[in-house]
Amino acid sequence: MKAVLHKIQSQMDQGLYPGASLAFFHNGKWQIYYLGTQDGQQKTMSGLVYDLASVSKVVGVATVLIQLISQGKVELDQSLKYYYPDVRDETLTIRQLLTHTSGIDPFIPNRDKLDAAGLKKAIDTISVTADKAFRYTDVNFILLGFLLESIFEESLEVIFREQIFEPWQMRQTQFGPVSGAVPTIAGALTGQVHDPKARVLGRHCGSAGLFSTLDDLQLFCQAYLQTDFGLNLEANYGSLEKPRSLGWNLDGDWLDHTGYTGPFLMLNRPAQQAVIFLTNRTFAYDDRQLWITKRRELRDVIKDEMGKLMFKEHQKLTETKK
Repeated sequence: MKAVLHKIQSQMDQGLYPGASLAFFHNGKWQIYYLGTQDGQQKTMSGLVYDLASVSKVVGVATVLIQLISQGKVELDQSLKYYYPDVRDETLTIRQLLTHTSGIDPFIPNRDKLDAAGLKKAIDTISVTADKAFRYTDVNFILLGFLLESIFEESLEVIFREQIFEPWQMRQTQFGPVSGAVPTIAGALTGQVHDPKARVLGRHCGSAGLFSTLDDLQLFCQAYLQTDFGLNLEANYGSLEKPRSLGWNLDGDWLDHTGYTGPFLMLNRPAQQAVIFLTNRTFAYDDRQLWITKRRELRDVIKDEMGKLMFKEHQKLTETKK
């Protein structure tokens, strides 16, 4: 994985992020790397807790919904209102929300002045347009979080703990704030939730707000790769123009999801490969468009290197059979 490590070092040298915790899964084993620093001074090391930002969407809500759909307890093309009567719109479906094809206009007037009750009411009555093209918005998953709370009659904090974290032994994953977590803004209180809606909604937010570690996310990825839970997720549940799995981006056999503060997960069940990248790219400054470009470059290098590993394994198997 020298090309990946070289790329990350180059990006750190450019000041894109101070450091990263990195894990690759291939051939049944994890390779772990701790690179750079947390804040320009403290070294990156094992056991660090990171704000997952939007990676929370798949670690929490999407995973529980995949369980419910596979169990026949939630129908993919049923209306949201059928399960969650508090939402005003009657046309939104579970599939549309999971694949970001809902047509929701995410603008909320005076959002930063709303408390949790006010923000929830605004989201429950959000405007929905006729444009069902792919439009990524956190509101989709906040509504899905409200749906889960309606079904289970518990907070997302309890739902995630009972349905995911405890069964998969993810003991270090929780809603923020988390004291001592890797800081996402220089000079700000460490461990605070970066996402503004998640800060307000707290343990009821389905779009962001979870914190986790490299160790816990390894367990999470292995559950997707090695249990029946992850079956059929490489199917396209979105459109031909924008393939999507259930909650995840879909690129060939790769599932992936990114977070605003820099983290991302990549899973390839057919190849039995996974990648975890945890960082705090917003620490010194926030240039989102630059990061999108640079993140794509990094992920391209990762996919290329993981593909080379698969090719080498295939060659070994071929030579063994001769």
